[in-house]
Amino acid sequence: MDYYASNAKAFVESTLRVDMQPLYQHFLPLLSERAHILDVGCGSGRDAKYFIEHDYKVTAFDASAEIAALAEKELGQPIPVQRLQDIQYQNQFDGIWACASLLHVPAKELPDVFHRLALALKPCGVIYCSFKYGQGEYEKQGRRFTDMDETGLRTLVDETEALEIKELWVTADRRPGREQERWLNAVLISGV
Repeated sequence: MDYYASNAKAFVESTLRVDMQPLYQHFLPLLSERAHILDVGCGSGRDAKYFIEHDYKVTAFDASAEIAALAEKELGQPIPVQRLQDIQYQNQFDGIWACASLLHVPAKELPDVFHRLALALKPCGVIYCSFKYGQGEYEKQGRRFTDMDETGLRTLVDETEALEIKELWVTADRRPGREQERWLNAVLISGV
């Protein structure tokens, strides 16, 4: 969190205008009109804002107080400060958007977080998630990362039992100048 406390404005500015439309097209068609979406680790509020503008109900939170304050200004709604490891939602959301947020959770805590996300979904709910592509955990420029490849994510989802993979694909980073970085994207469906 120290990284985001010191770099909140620069981080928000570097992500706020990135075109995520190609990723939305894997997620939004699976939701009903006016579905309720939980944006976990909402960052700048970019995705939550898009969803709101397209008539979805959105609940968003971020683990960084500084980032959440900036997202509140962008969205015009309260953004609670909480960690993924602490969510307690039950059967509340049609969809969960976890874009580049789960990658900050230590690998040993990911099974519990996925279980919590599954509990937060209504039956047949949808999760979009993304990780930097690869394997292992590391720290870079003051931030910690857990990378994931197809095998790692399949194992994690199998351990969760309440979720199944609908789609798995790899993309380049959407931010200008970072196209060489690869991301693992997934759409998961909750059981009935």
